Amino acid sequence: MEFSNVTAVAKANEYFEGRVLSHTIRFADGSRKTLGIILPGSFHFATEAAERMEITDGVCEVHIDGSSEALTCPAGTAFDVPSHSGFTIRVDAGLCQYVCSFLG
Repeated sequence: MEFSNVTAVAKANEYFEGRVLSHTIRFADGSRKTLGIILPGSFHFATEAAERMEITDGVCEVHIDGSSEALTCPAGTAFDVPSHSGFTIRVDAGLCQYVCSFLG
């Protein structure tokens, strides 16, 4: 996956003592995405805007708040999280890389 004509923010967004890192990219139309890496562990994120998480490498398990089932998401898959919600993402081994798109 490649993105052209973007502005990249060099300073990383750091979560959970550096176990989750991402960089923001901004598009000319004002939209933004984050490109991130998740180390092994389990992490909960709250959402304000709806998000689409595309897994680009590795595998994770995701439990979206309010859902009764967890999803297994290998590279090449995606999941959506509603606004004003949240999700727990778990990586058992290796790295999980993702692209997060903010949908609204």
